[in-house]
Amino acid sequence: MATPALENATKRELPLQTAPTIEDLLEAEREKGLLRFSTAGSVDDGKSTLIGRMLYDSRSVYDDHVQSVTKDKAIDFAQLTDGLRAEREQGITIDVAYRYFSTPKRKFIIADTPGHEQYTRNMATGASTADVAIVLVDARKGILDQTRRHACIAALLGIPVVIAAVNKMDLVDFSQEVFERHRRDLQALAKRLEIPELIAVPVSALDGDNVVHRSERTPWYDGASLLELLETVPLAIERAQTGFRLAVQRVIRPNQDFRGFAGQIAAGTVRPGDRVVALPSGIETRVKSITTWDGELEMARAPQSVTLTLEDEADISRGDMIASAESRPQRTSRLEATVVWMHAKPLRPGATWLLKHTTQTVRARVAEIRSRMDVEHLEKKPAEALELNAIGEVVLETSRPLLVDLYRENRITGSLILIDPADNATAGAGMVLAARAVLAVRAGALRAEGHGAVIELGRRSELAAVLEQRLLHLGVVVVRTRVADRARLSALGHAGAVVLVESGDEPGVRIAVFAHGAEEQREDFAMENAESIVGELRRAGVIGEEG
Repeated sequence: MATPALENATKRELPLQTAPTIEDLLEAEREKGLLRFSTAGSVDDGKSTLIGRMLYDSRSVYDDHVQSVTKDKAIDFAQLTDGLRAEREQGITIDVAYRYFSTPKRKFIIADTPGHEQYTRNMATGASTADVAIVLVDARKGILDQTRRHACIAALLGIPVVIAAVNKMDLVDFSQEVFERHRRDLQALAKRLEIPELIAVPVSALDGDNVVHRSERTPWYDGASLLELLETVPLAIERAQTGFRLAVQRVIRPNQDFRGFAGQIAAGTVRPGDRVVALPSGIETRVKSITTWDGELEMARAPQSVTLTLEDEADISRGDMIASAESRPQRTSRLEATVVWMHAKPLRPGATWLLKHTTQTVRARVAEIRSRMDVEHLEKKPAEALELNAIGEVVLETSRPLLVDLYRENRITGSLILIDPADNATAGAGMVLAARAVLAVRAGALRAEGHGAVIELGRRSELAAVLEQRLLHLGVVVVRTRVADRARLSALGHAGAVVLVESGDEPGVRIAVFAHGAEEQREDFAMENAESIVGELRRAGVIGEEG
């Protein structure tokens, strides 16, 4: 029997536990990390069934909702996400279905996207903000064209982690050989598309194997279940490689003593005292304060929405940008972008569309269609137009300069959408591949010197792209074209530009240097990389040694 002294000591060592308050629970929920992921794959691969099973097994769906999709004691898991009447009638997913759920470890936003080719644009929309893409593969069929298309879009959108769910393993008797064959094919596809990380998981969405809980029917698989992977994959909180960016959405002036610039931080962090530049004016100043609804902050980061005040007066309005003074975006009116075309009306050279970038909307002309992606063979091919659901590389010229970053460096300032000016319908989504900086001062200097060149590269698009970026970085005015008009090319060379011509089937690189009104031909110049060509341009005096 315990003595009174022992009982008192026990009570002191084990204080009475109180139940958490609603405020404690809400605070714990707020502190959880948020992961956005999308599903993709071919039609009937079981995307909606997989998400329905995940919601059901993680107890993230209400009983009355389960009862509404239950017939003869069998739950139709797909209908837990397919909400449109046409989807229920046809048994397919048509529009993107967003679902929210939470586990003790993390919060999730799901974008369940369609599998039909005609709804590829919906898949691109759903995956545009995802941190992880789940690509489903039917274990009986393997990789199909639409699977490649969706994996290609996931790669273009810069999604860092792709989880390949090899579904319907129950229909192949949970064969390890079948799974390993598909895994090898998927890894090879990921390597070709330069996807940073691809993880394959054998699942049965209908039966729940390896969806939330690990399955005993796959003893040869020692990896995590799908939900375990989603709970543990690193959060891509800050993937931007650029400095601070805030596109100004509104100027707030409640009284004569306050002038703030409101917007969402697109990249980086900011603190009072940081040196920033107001663009396009170029005025440099420092951040005076960071204001939010909850008061002033000592630090803010992407993707917070804040209001900044600056120490100096600066002419800033909606559409302008406040950026890090040490790392500025490019100011350009000509850019090259990968475009996912979403409009029934084809995209053709010469057409004019509205282009929305951050908080700016400008007119944009399609200067050139460089190539179209052949999804089946994952190759770039020449194209005169981009049809509905096509993916291609396009050159755009804007009515006024934009402040952009490359998409691989910043998904916000490196992305754009094209809009039909007739009905304001979204026509295409673009990712910036290259941007030609506005170099008015340097261009004037080149024209005065009269040193330029015409470089015939043949059909070497990759070399042209690398060389173009290298020359732009050196401050050279570059024109990239496939039009072999000798008179126009010579005029540009005499004006001091370096013209990259992608036409013909010459085995080597040919360079014509223009200096002081004369032209020097350098026939069959055997150069196969950008640095060797830059070196020759230096020797010819087109690029100064300081470059």
